[in-house]
Amino acid sequence: MAITLDTPHAPSPRLPAVRWGLALAGLAALLAAPLVLDNYYLHALVLAMIFLLPAHGLNLILGYTGMLSLAQGVFFGIGAYASALLGIHFGTGFAVNFLFAGVVAALIALPLGIPALRLRATSFVMCTLGFVVIAQAVAKNWVDLTRGDMGLSGVARPKLGWGEHALAIVHIPQYFYLVLAVAALATAAFIALVRSPAGRCMVAIRDNETLAESLGIPTWTYKLLVFMLSAAFAGFGGSLYAHYETVVSPLVFQMYYSNTILVIVLGGGLGRIPGAIIGSVVFVAVTEALRVAPELRMVLYGAVLLALVFVFPQGLAPIFEKLTDALSRLGLKREEEPAAADAKPQGAEDAR
Repeated sequence: MAITLDTPHAPSPRLPAVRWGLALAGLAALLAAPLVLDNYYLHALVLAMIFLLPAHGLNLILGYTGMLSLAQGVFFGIGAYASALLGIHFGTGFAVNFLFAGVVAALIALPLGIPALRLRATSFVMCTLGFVVIAQAVAKNWVDLTRGDMGLSGVARPKLGWGEHALAIVHIPQYFYLVLAVAALATAAFIALVRSPAGRCMVAIRDNETLAESLGIPTWTYKLLVFMLSAAFAGFGGSLYAHYETVVSPLVFQMYYSNTILVIVLGGGLGRIPGAIIGSVVFVAVTEALRVAPELRMVLYGAVLLALVFVFPQGLAPIFEKLTDALSRLGLKREEEPAAADAKPQGAEDAR
């Protein structure tokens, strides 16, 4: 019986190799992108990889732990401001600013998460939404720190190395490779986390928190740690954004950023490893590249969202998974056919 994409079946033993092969092919294509694309399209890919970091964080807390947070854009903005302020006032390098941004975002998430994570699902969502409003007010009115609506300008471009031999990242292809390296490391850390015993505990909390707690899993502690980790991912992305744009303003706390991150995760595939990667390419890189045609851009963006709702409610990642599963089974079938042809029939052997 022929196996189709819609037929439920056990995964092929070749499946991990096929997916790793496609992942390496995608990485190789990205490494070659500056050789074939101009700066406009590289800029779109840079933004996609920057938003991949907070999307990984939201996928961690929503897809693997089951908590919807609307504050992911706020932690993205906190990371941007923390990195910019540290660099402007203390002259620290990019690496220090980057780590500082993630730590600050995680530490700010701690006092917010302690009371918020004790609330029910709807109340938790409203609490994170209230944090968005507070962050916007602080960014606009704490003029001594944030300069209000004027924002922070003159954020230094990243430098790699020390002293006279430091390499200044001033061109888009250079920044592309820097962000690609950071995004690859963040993705590797995300995969390692969700496949660890802690990741299995997170999935248990998502599926049935009461049962997970009865099995001895400290559910509230796990949720708090995941909330802080998701904020750290967003803070790292905000630091990259600040050093790329070199300007940070209160606009970074708008709901647009939280909505974009949410669309990336939901559209890519909730609770799936390739989900945020696919979503960031489709909903950031492609839409950013279509800015040259603003009317067409918004029409296509709306059409894709409608298609996701009515045709692909689980996101785009399941399509990728079914495709790779089909490819792995096709390769396994081709390996088995020559072996079957070479095998001698038992009846012919008996006739001799």
